[in-house]
Amino acid sequence: MQEALSILQKYWKHDSFRTPQAEIIASVLSGHDTFALMPTGGGKSICFQIPAMMRNGICLVISPLIALMKDQTANLQKVGIKAIALTGGISTDEISDLLDNCLYGNYKFLYLSPERLQADWIMDRIKNLPINLIAIDEAHCVSQWGHDFRPAYLKIASLKTHFPKIPFLALTATATERVKEDVIIQLGLENPALFQKSFARENLAYMVFNVEDKLYRLEQILKKNPQPSIIYVRNRKACLDTASQLEALGIKATFYHGGLHSREKEKNMRLWMDEDVQAIVATNAFGMGIDKANVKTVVHIQLPENLENYYQEAGRGGRNGEKAFAVLLNSPSDVQYSENQILNNLPDKKFLNEMYVKLCNFFQIAYGEGIDEQFCFNINQFCVQYGFPILKTFNGLQFLDRQGIITLSQEFSEKVTVQFIIESKEVIRYTSLNPQDEEIILAMLRTYPGIYEVVTPINISLIAKKSGSKENQVAAVLQKLQERQIIEYHAKSNDSTITFNEVREDDRTINRVSKYLENQNNLKKAQLEAVLEYVTNDKSCKSRQLLSYFGEKDSQNCGICSFCIKQDKTPSPLSSIAEKILGLLQTSPMSSREIQMYSKFPDDAIIFALKQLLETNKIELLPNNKYTLK
Repeated sequence: MQEALSILQKYWKHDSFRTPQAEIIASVLSGHDTFALMPTGGGKSICFQIPAMMRNGICLVISPLIALMKDQTANLQKVGIKAIALTGGISTDEISDLLDNCLYGNYKFLYLSPERLQADWIMDRIKNLPINLIAIDEAHCVSQWGHDFRPAYLKIASLKTHFPKIPFLALTATATERVKEDVIIQLGLENPALFQKSFARENLAYMVFNVEDKLYRLEQILKKNPQPSIIYVRNRKACLDTASQLEALGIKATFYHGGLHSREKEKNMRLWMDEDVQAIVATNAFGMGIDKANVKTVVHIQLPENLENYYQEAGRGGRNGEKAFAVLLNSPSDVQYSENQILNNLPDKKFLNEMYVKLCNFFQIAYGEGIDEQFCFNINQFCVQYGFPILKTFNGLQFLDRQGIITLSQEFSEKVTVQFIIESKEVIRYTSLNPQDEEIILAMLRTYPGIYEVVTPINISLIAKKSGSKENQVAAVLQKLQERQIIEYHAKSNDSTITFNEVREDDRTINRVSKYLENQNNLKKAQLEAVLEYVTNDKSCKSRQLLSYFGEKDSQNCGICSFCIKQDKTPSPLSSIAEKILGLLQTSPMSSREIQMYSKFPDDAIIFALKQLLETNKIELLPNNKYTLK
């Protein structure tokens, strides 16, 4: 392994391998099929990059993540290692030229998506390459029980026929026992060497807090721990809103989501990486290739969709080995909200079929045609035209993308941002003098109540519908308001694109993949149940709950999570908490936050005591959300 260590030191500037990197590399070099389950941040890419460098030929890397492929090839090229990625938007001629380079140009790595293997001519060209290793990243995607199943991964097993003596290395950061077994079967791994690093993170304290005022608790957490932090939210609007709220509280923050222009992503990322801001508020689009070791807190202020994603996102804290916190804030309405957002927006077969037909009609694709055609696409416009709910439609499009029926660029963002820069009374005065613009302006103000305070992404199609106008009329009014310095108005031209990978066959297309849809919907329901169990179970260690979900059944209490800390403290008797609350309310009505601030009792204890006092009619809740004596 001395040669491997020398390569590690030369190109990656590390002095030693992490467990079990060296063992995985040795297994691959000895020609064994290998399965490696390593939690996020464990250094999976080293496990195929180093053995590939030690052998003649080229390593084929199959990955579904375009951003990660681009990132890894760029990093390899920076250190003088020749690598190519066959990402989207490359013409057939360009792909052919790149594959020629792989054959004759002494390249060491070829990255491609599993969908590329479905093209017979690409597979024929790959057969002639001097492949020395086949690495399958995000290998859980091959299992229909995985949280991101992609049928195109099933094609990978056919490479065994063409490269029977070349080792396969399957890599994933999250897989349950069922998924692991299925991956081995579906990829056709022969007596694979298995390496599984424990999911335990001894320095990471998993905390679940039941709170009524999340922003107040978030402020407490970030001011107590002023080091770099990540705040995860579920949607783009929450990104902007939460970052603005933190700035107003004196906490420097920026935001990151998939709809931002690449320049803005880079700028905001750099602000956080250089610690010019403390917190970055992000959707799950953030995290790919992020290597910041000193993240102190990772806070989820909305429930995640599944524990696989939660573990990966939470695991970005404390990679320097120092104590860090993974905090999940839960409020009484979160469970109902998550069920509505996730379960009610799962597309069934009927909806998927209708959406697919309308999608083809939208682009005027005739039956039996459409293959390889690419179109600009605005999801808001599409949904308004056909009366589809946006989130359910987006989930349906994602499903079609994962089945390889379409390719969807997911750079969704609103086309327009607006902020009113004059006082509301002046806006009222303008509408009285320009009644022809009134309905459009009122539709904006009613739909986006924060439009005076912050730059707000708006949906032109929605405003047009609500005001009974046409989209070009809305755009004209916005242009006029900007010229008169009433609003700040920016139009963006970053619609997504859709490429049709198959001919249109309507029912036949959807019937072929509907069994996968049912499995995926059932899986999402089970995953949400696991999240709700994790959040509501206050009878066992949070770390042990996560480890048990990933198949580690014999773990010990971590001693640092929210459950374990509570066990170490002698809880205040309920009677003393209730007495303190009643004493405080004798002075004046108070909110739960004010009661917590004055009493110093934990939030969950106060909430429980308040419920008891409400049930026994000793206090009541006023319309302003303050409690008072009865």
